[in-house]
Amino acid sequence: MKITRRVKQILSYYEGETPGVKANLARILMHGRLGGSGHVVILPVDQGWEHGPARSFAKNPPAYDPHYHYQLAIDAGLNAYAAPLGFLEAGADTFAGAIPTILKANNSNSLATLKDQAVTASVEDALRLGCSAIGFTMYPGSDQQFEMVEEIREMSLEAKSYGIATVVWSYPRGGNLSKQGETAIDITAYAAQLAAQIGANIIKVKPPTDHIEQDEARKVYESEKIDISTLHARIAHVMQSAFNGRRLVVFSGGAAKDLDGVFSEISEIYKGGGTGSIIGRNTFQRPREDALAMLDRIIKIYQGKG
Repeated sequence: MKITRRVKQILSYYEGETPGVKANLARILMHGRLGGSGHVVILPVDQGWEHGPARSFAKNPPAYDPHYHYQLAIDAGLNAYAAPLGFLEAGADTFAGAIPTILKANNSNSLATLKDQAVTASVEDALRLGCSAIGFTMYPGSDQQFEMVEEIREMSLEAKSYGIATVVWSYPRGGNLSKQGETAIDITAYAAQLAAQIGANIIKVKPPTDHIEQDEARKVYESEKIDISTLHARIAHVMQSAFNGRRLVVFSGGAAKDLDGVFSEISEIYKGGGTGSIIGRNTFQRPREDALAMLDRIIKIYQGKG
């Protein structure tokens, strides 16, 4: 596998990382139909834990089977597949080496009342399963945020010592944040900055709206005339907040939406310089052939053919 110039450039941004971490980032960046381009599309399937099986898979019953998701990600030519311990274990042998995997190492569920997540897997699990990265969620704004940050740093340090990369889902919620504020541009950019500051190699955030949550931030956005008028402008600002584009940032697909809505959003992410998409429910809640056709179009958008 010859590493492309673009991927070499991206790897050069991670100056404090070991060759092992860079090798695993390269595995993700060089895999699939977008391999070598610097863009990525990742399939995440932690919704069975987060939302429950019926809410996640009843719309497309084959998706109850963990093998379904491995195969979907492989057949679509995606860069990586991310899931909790149980789902990865259920297909780890059958699909060993077929696609880079990300072990989601903390999780919550819809029965919980705290804005928190439990640590549900270990670095040893990631090594045993041959994962390229661990994934960890933090909730900036929640009353549990500092404990979550400490958990991420401890596990990330261990993972990196073995050459395993770290992906951080940075989802503001809880505390004094309004529901609208969870995806506000100032808050989303802040969430990306926080994830970068704690050593995330890949950052996952939600596409930001033009709402501004913090009064002090609003003054700066207005005085400095920061453009947040379009989604692609907001994406560019989030990338700027992630060390001026020196960190990989992928944007979630969110709740299922119609195809026009999916493609329009992806086009704006691409136009704004986003690294790519990590798209779950919009993928696996569709019949397989529909999902493959949708992912084909998404990949073409990131190839500049959309």
